[in-house]
Amino acid sequence: MKRIFLLRHLKSSWDFPELDDFDRPLNERGERAGPLVARHIAAHAVRPDLVLCSAARRTRQTLDHIVEVLDGVPVLYERRLYEATAANLLKRLKELPTDIESVMLIGHNPGLHKLATGLTEKEVPDTVAGLADLRAKYPTGTLVTLTAPVDEWVDLESGLCRLRAVVRPKDLEN
Repeated sequence: MKRIFLLRHLKSSWDFPELDDFDRPLNERGERAGPLVARHIAAHAVRPDLVLCSAARRTRQTLDHIVEVLDGVPVLYERRLYEATAANLLKRLKELPTDIESVMLIGHNPGLHKLATGLTEKEVPDTVAGLADLRAKYPTGTLVTLTAPVDEWVDLESGLCRLRAVVRPKDLEN
């Protein structure tokens, strides 16, 4: 059984139109949500074997908020995760070595959203908490937890995963 944590970057700023999209930073709301997400990750013992992080500024800044609670988990920053399609994200996951049991992917919409919904497409929304919400929207800062009944990442396919949790920053505010 493999475990997948999909984290969409925190809320980013559009205040600097001269910046390339790749270089956009987090905004104030994203900075406020960062510690909430970090506390959730710590409280629920989310500790992947590896973090794959888009090389974009806002994803790196998102990781900065949680890196301490991940306590030394290896991180790979990859440019190809920026603006990646769901198919390309799935392809990247399938490249993981077998000894990696769990991975956190920090990325962007729409690819991350389509990956999450594609991996869980066989689940019935009425029986899975959060699935209908996930299919409707994947807000910034949302952490999705999936399990995949495979021994090898190369066997990961659409529809195989089970949704275990969907946590949005607004769920953590109280």
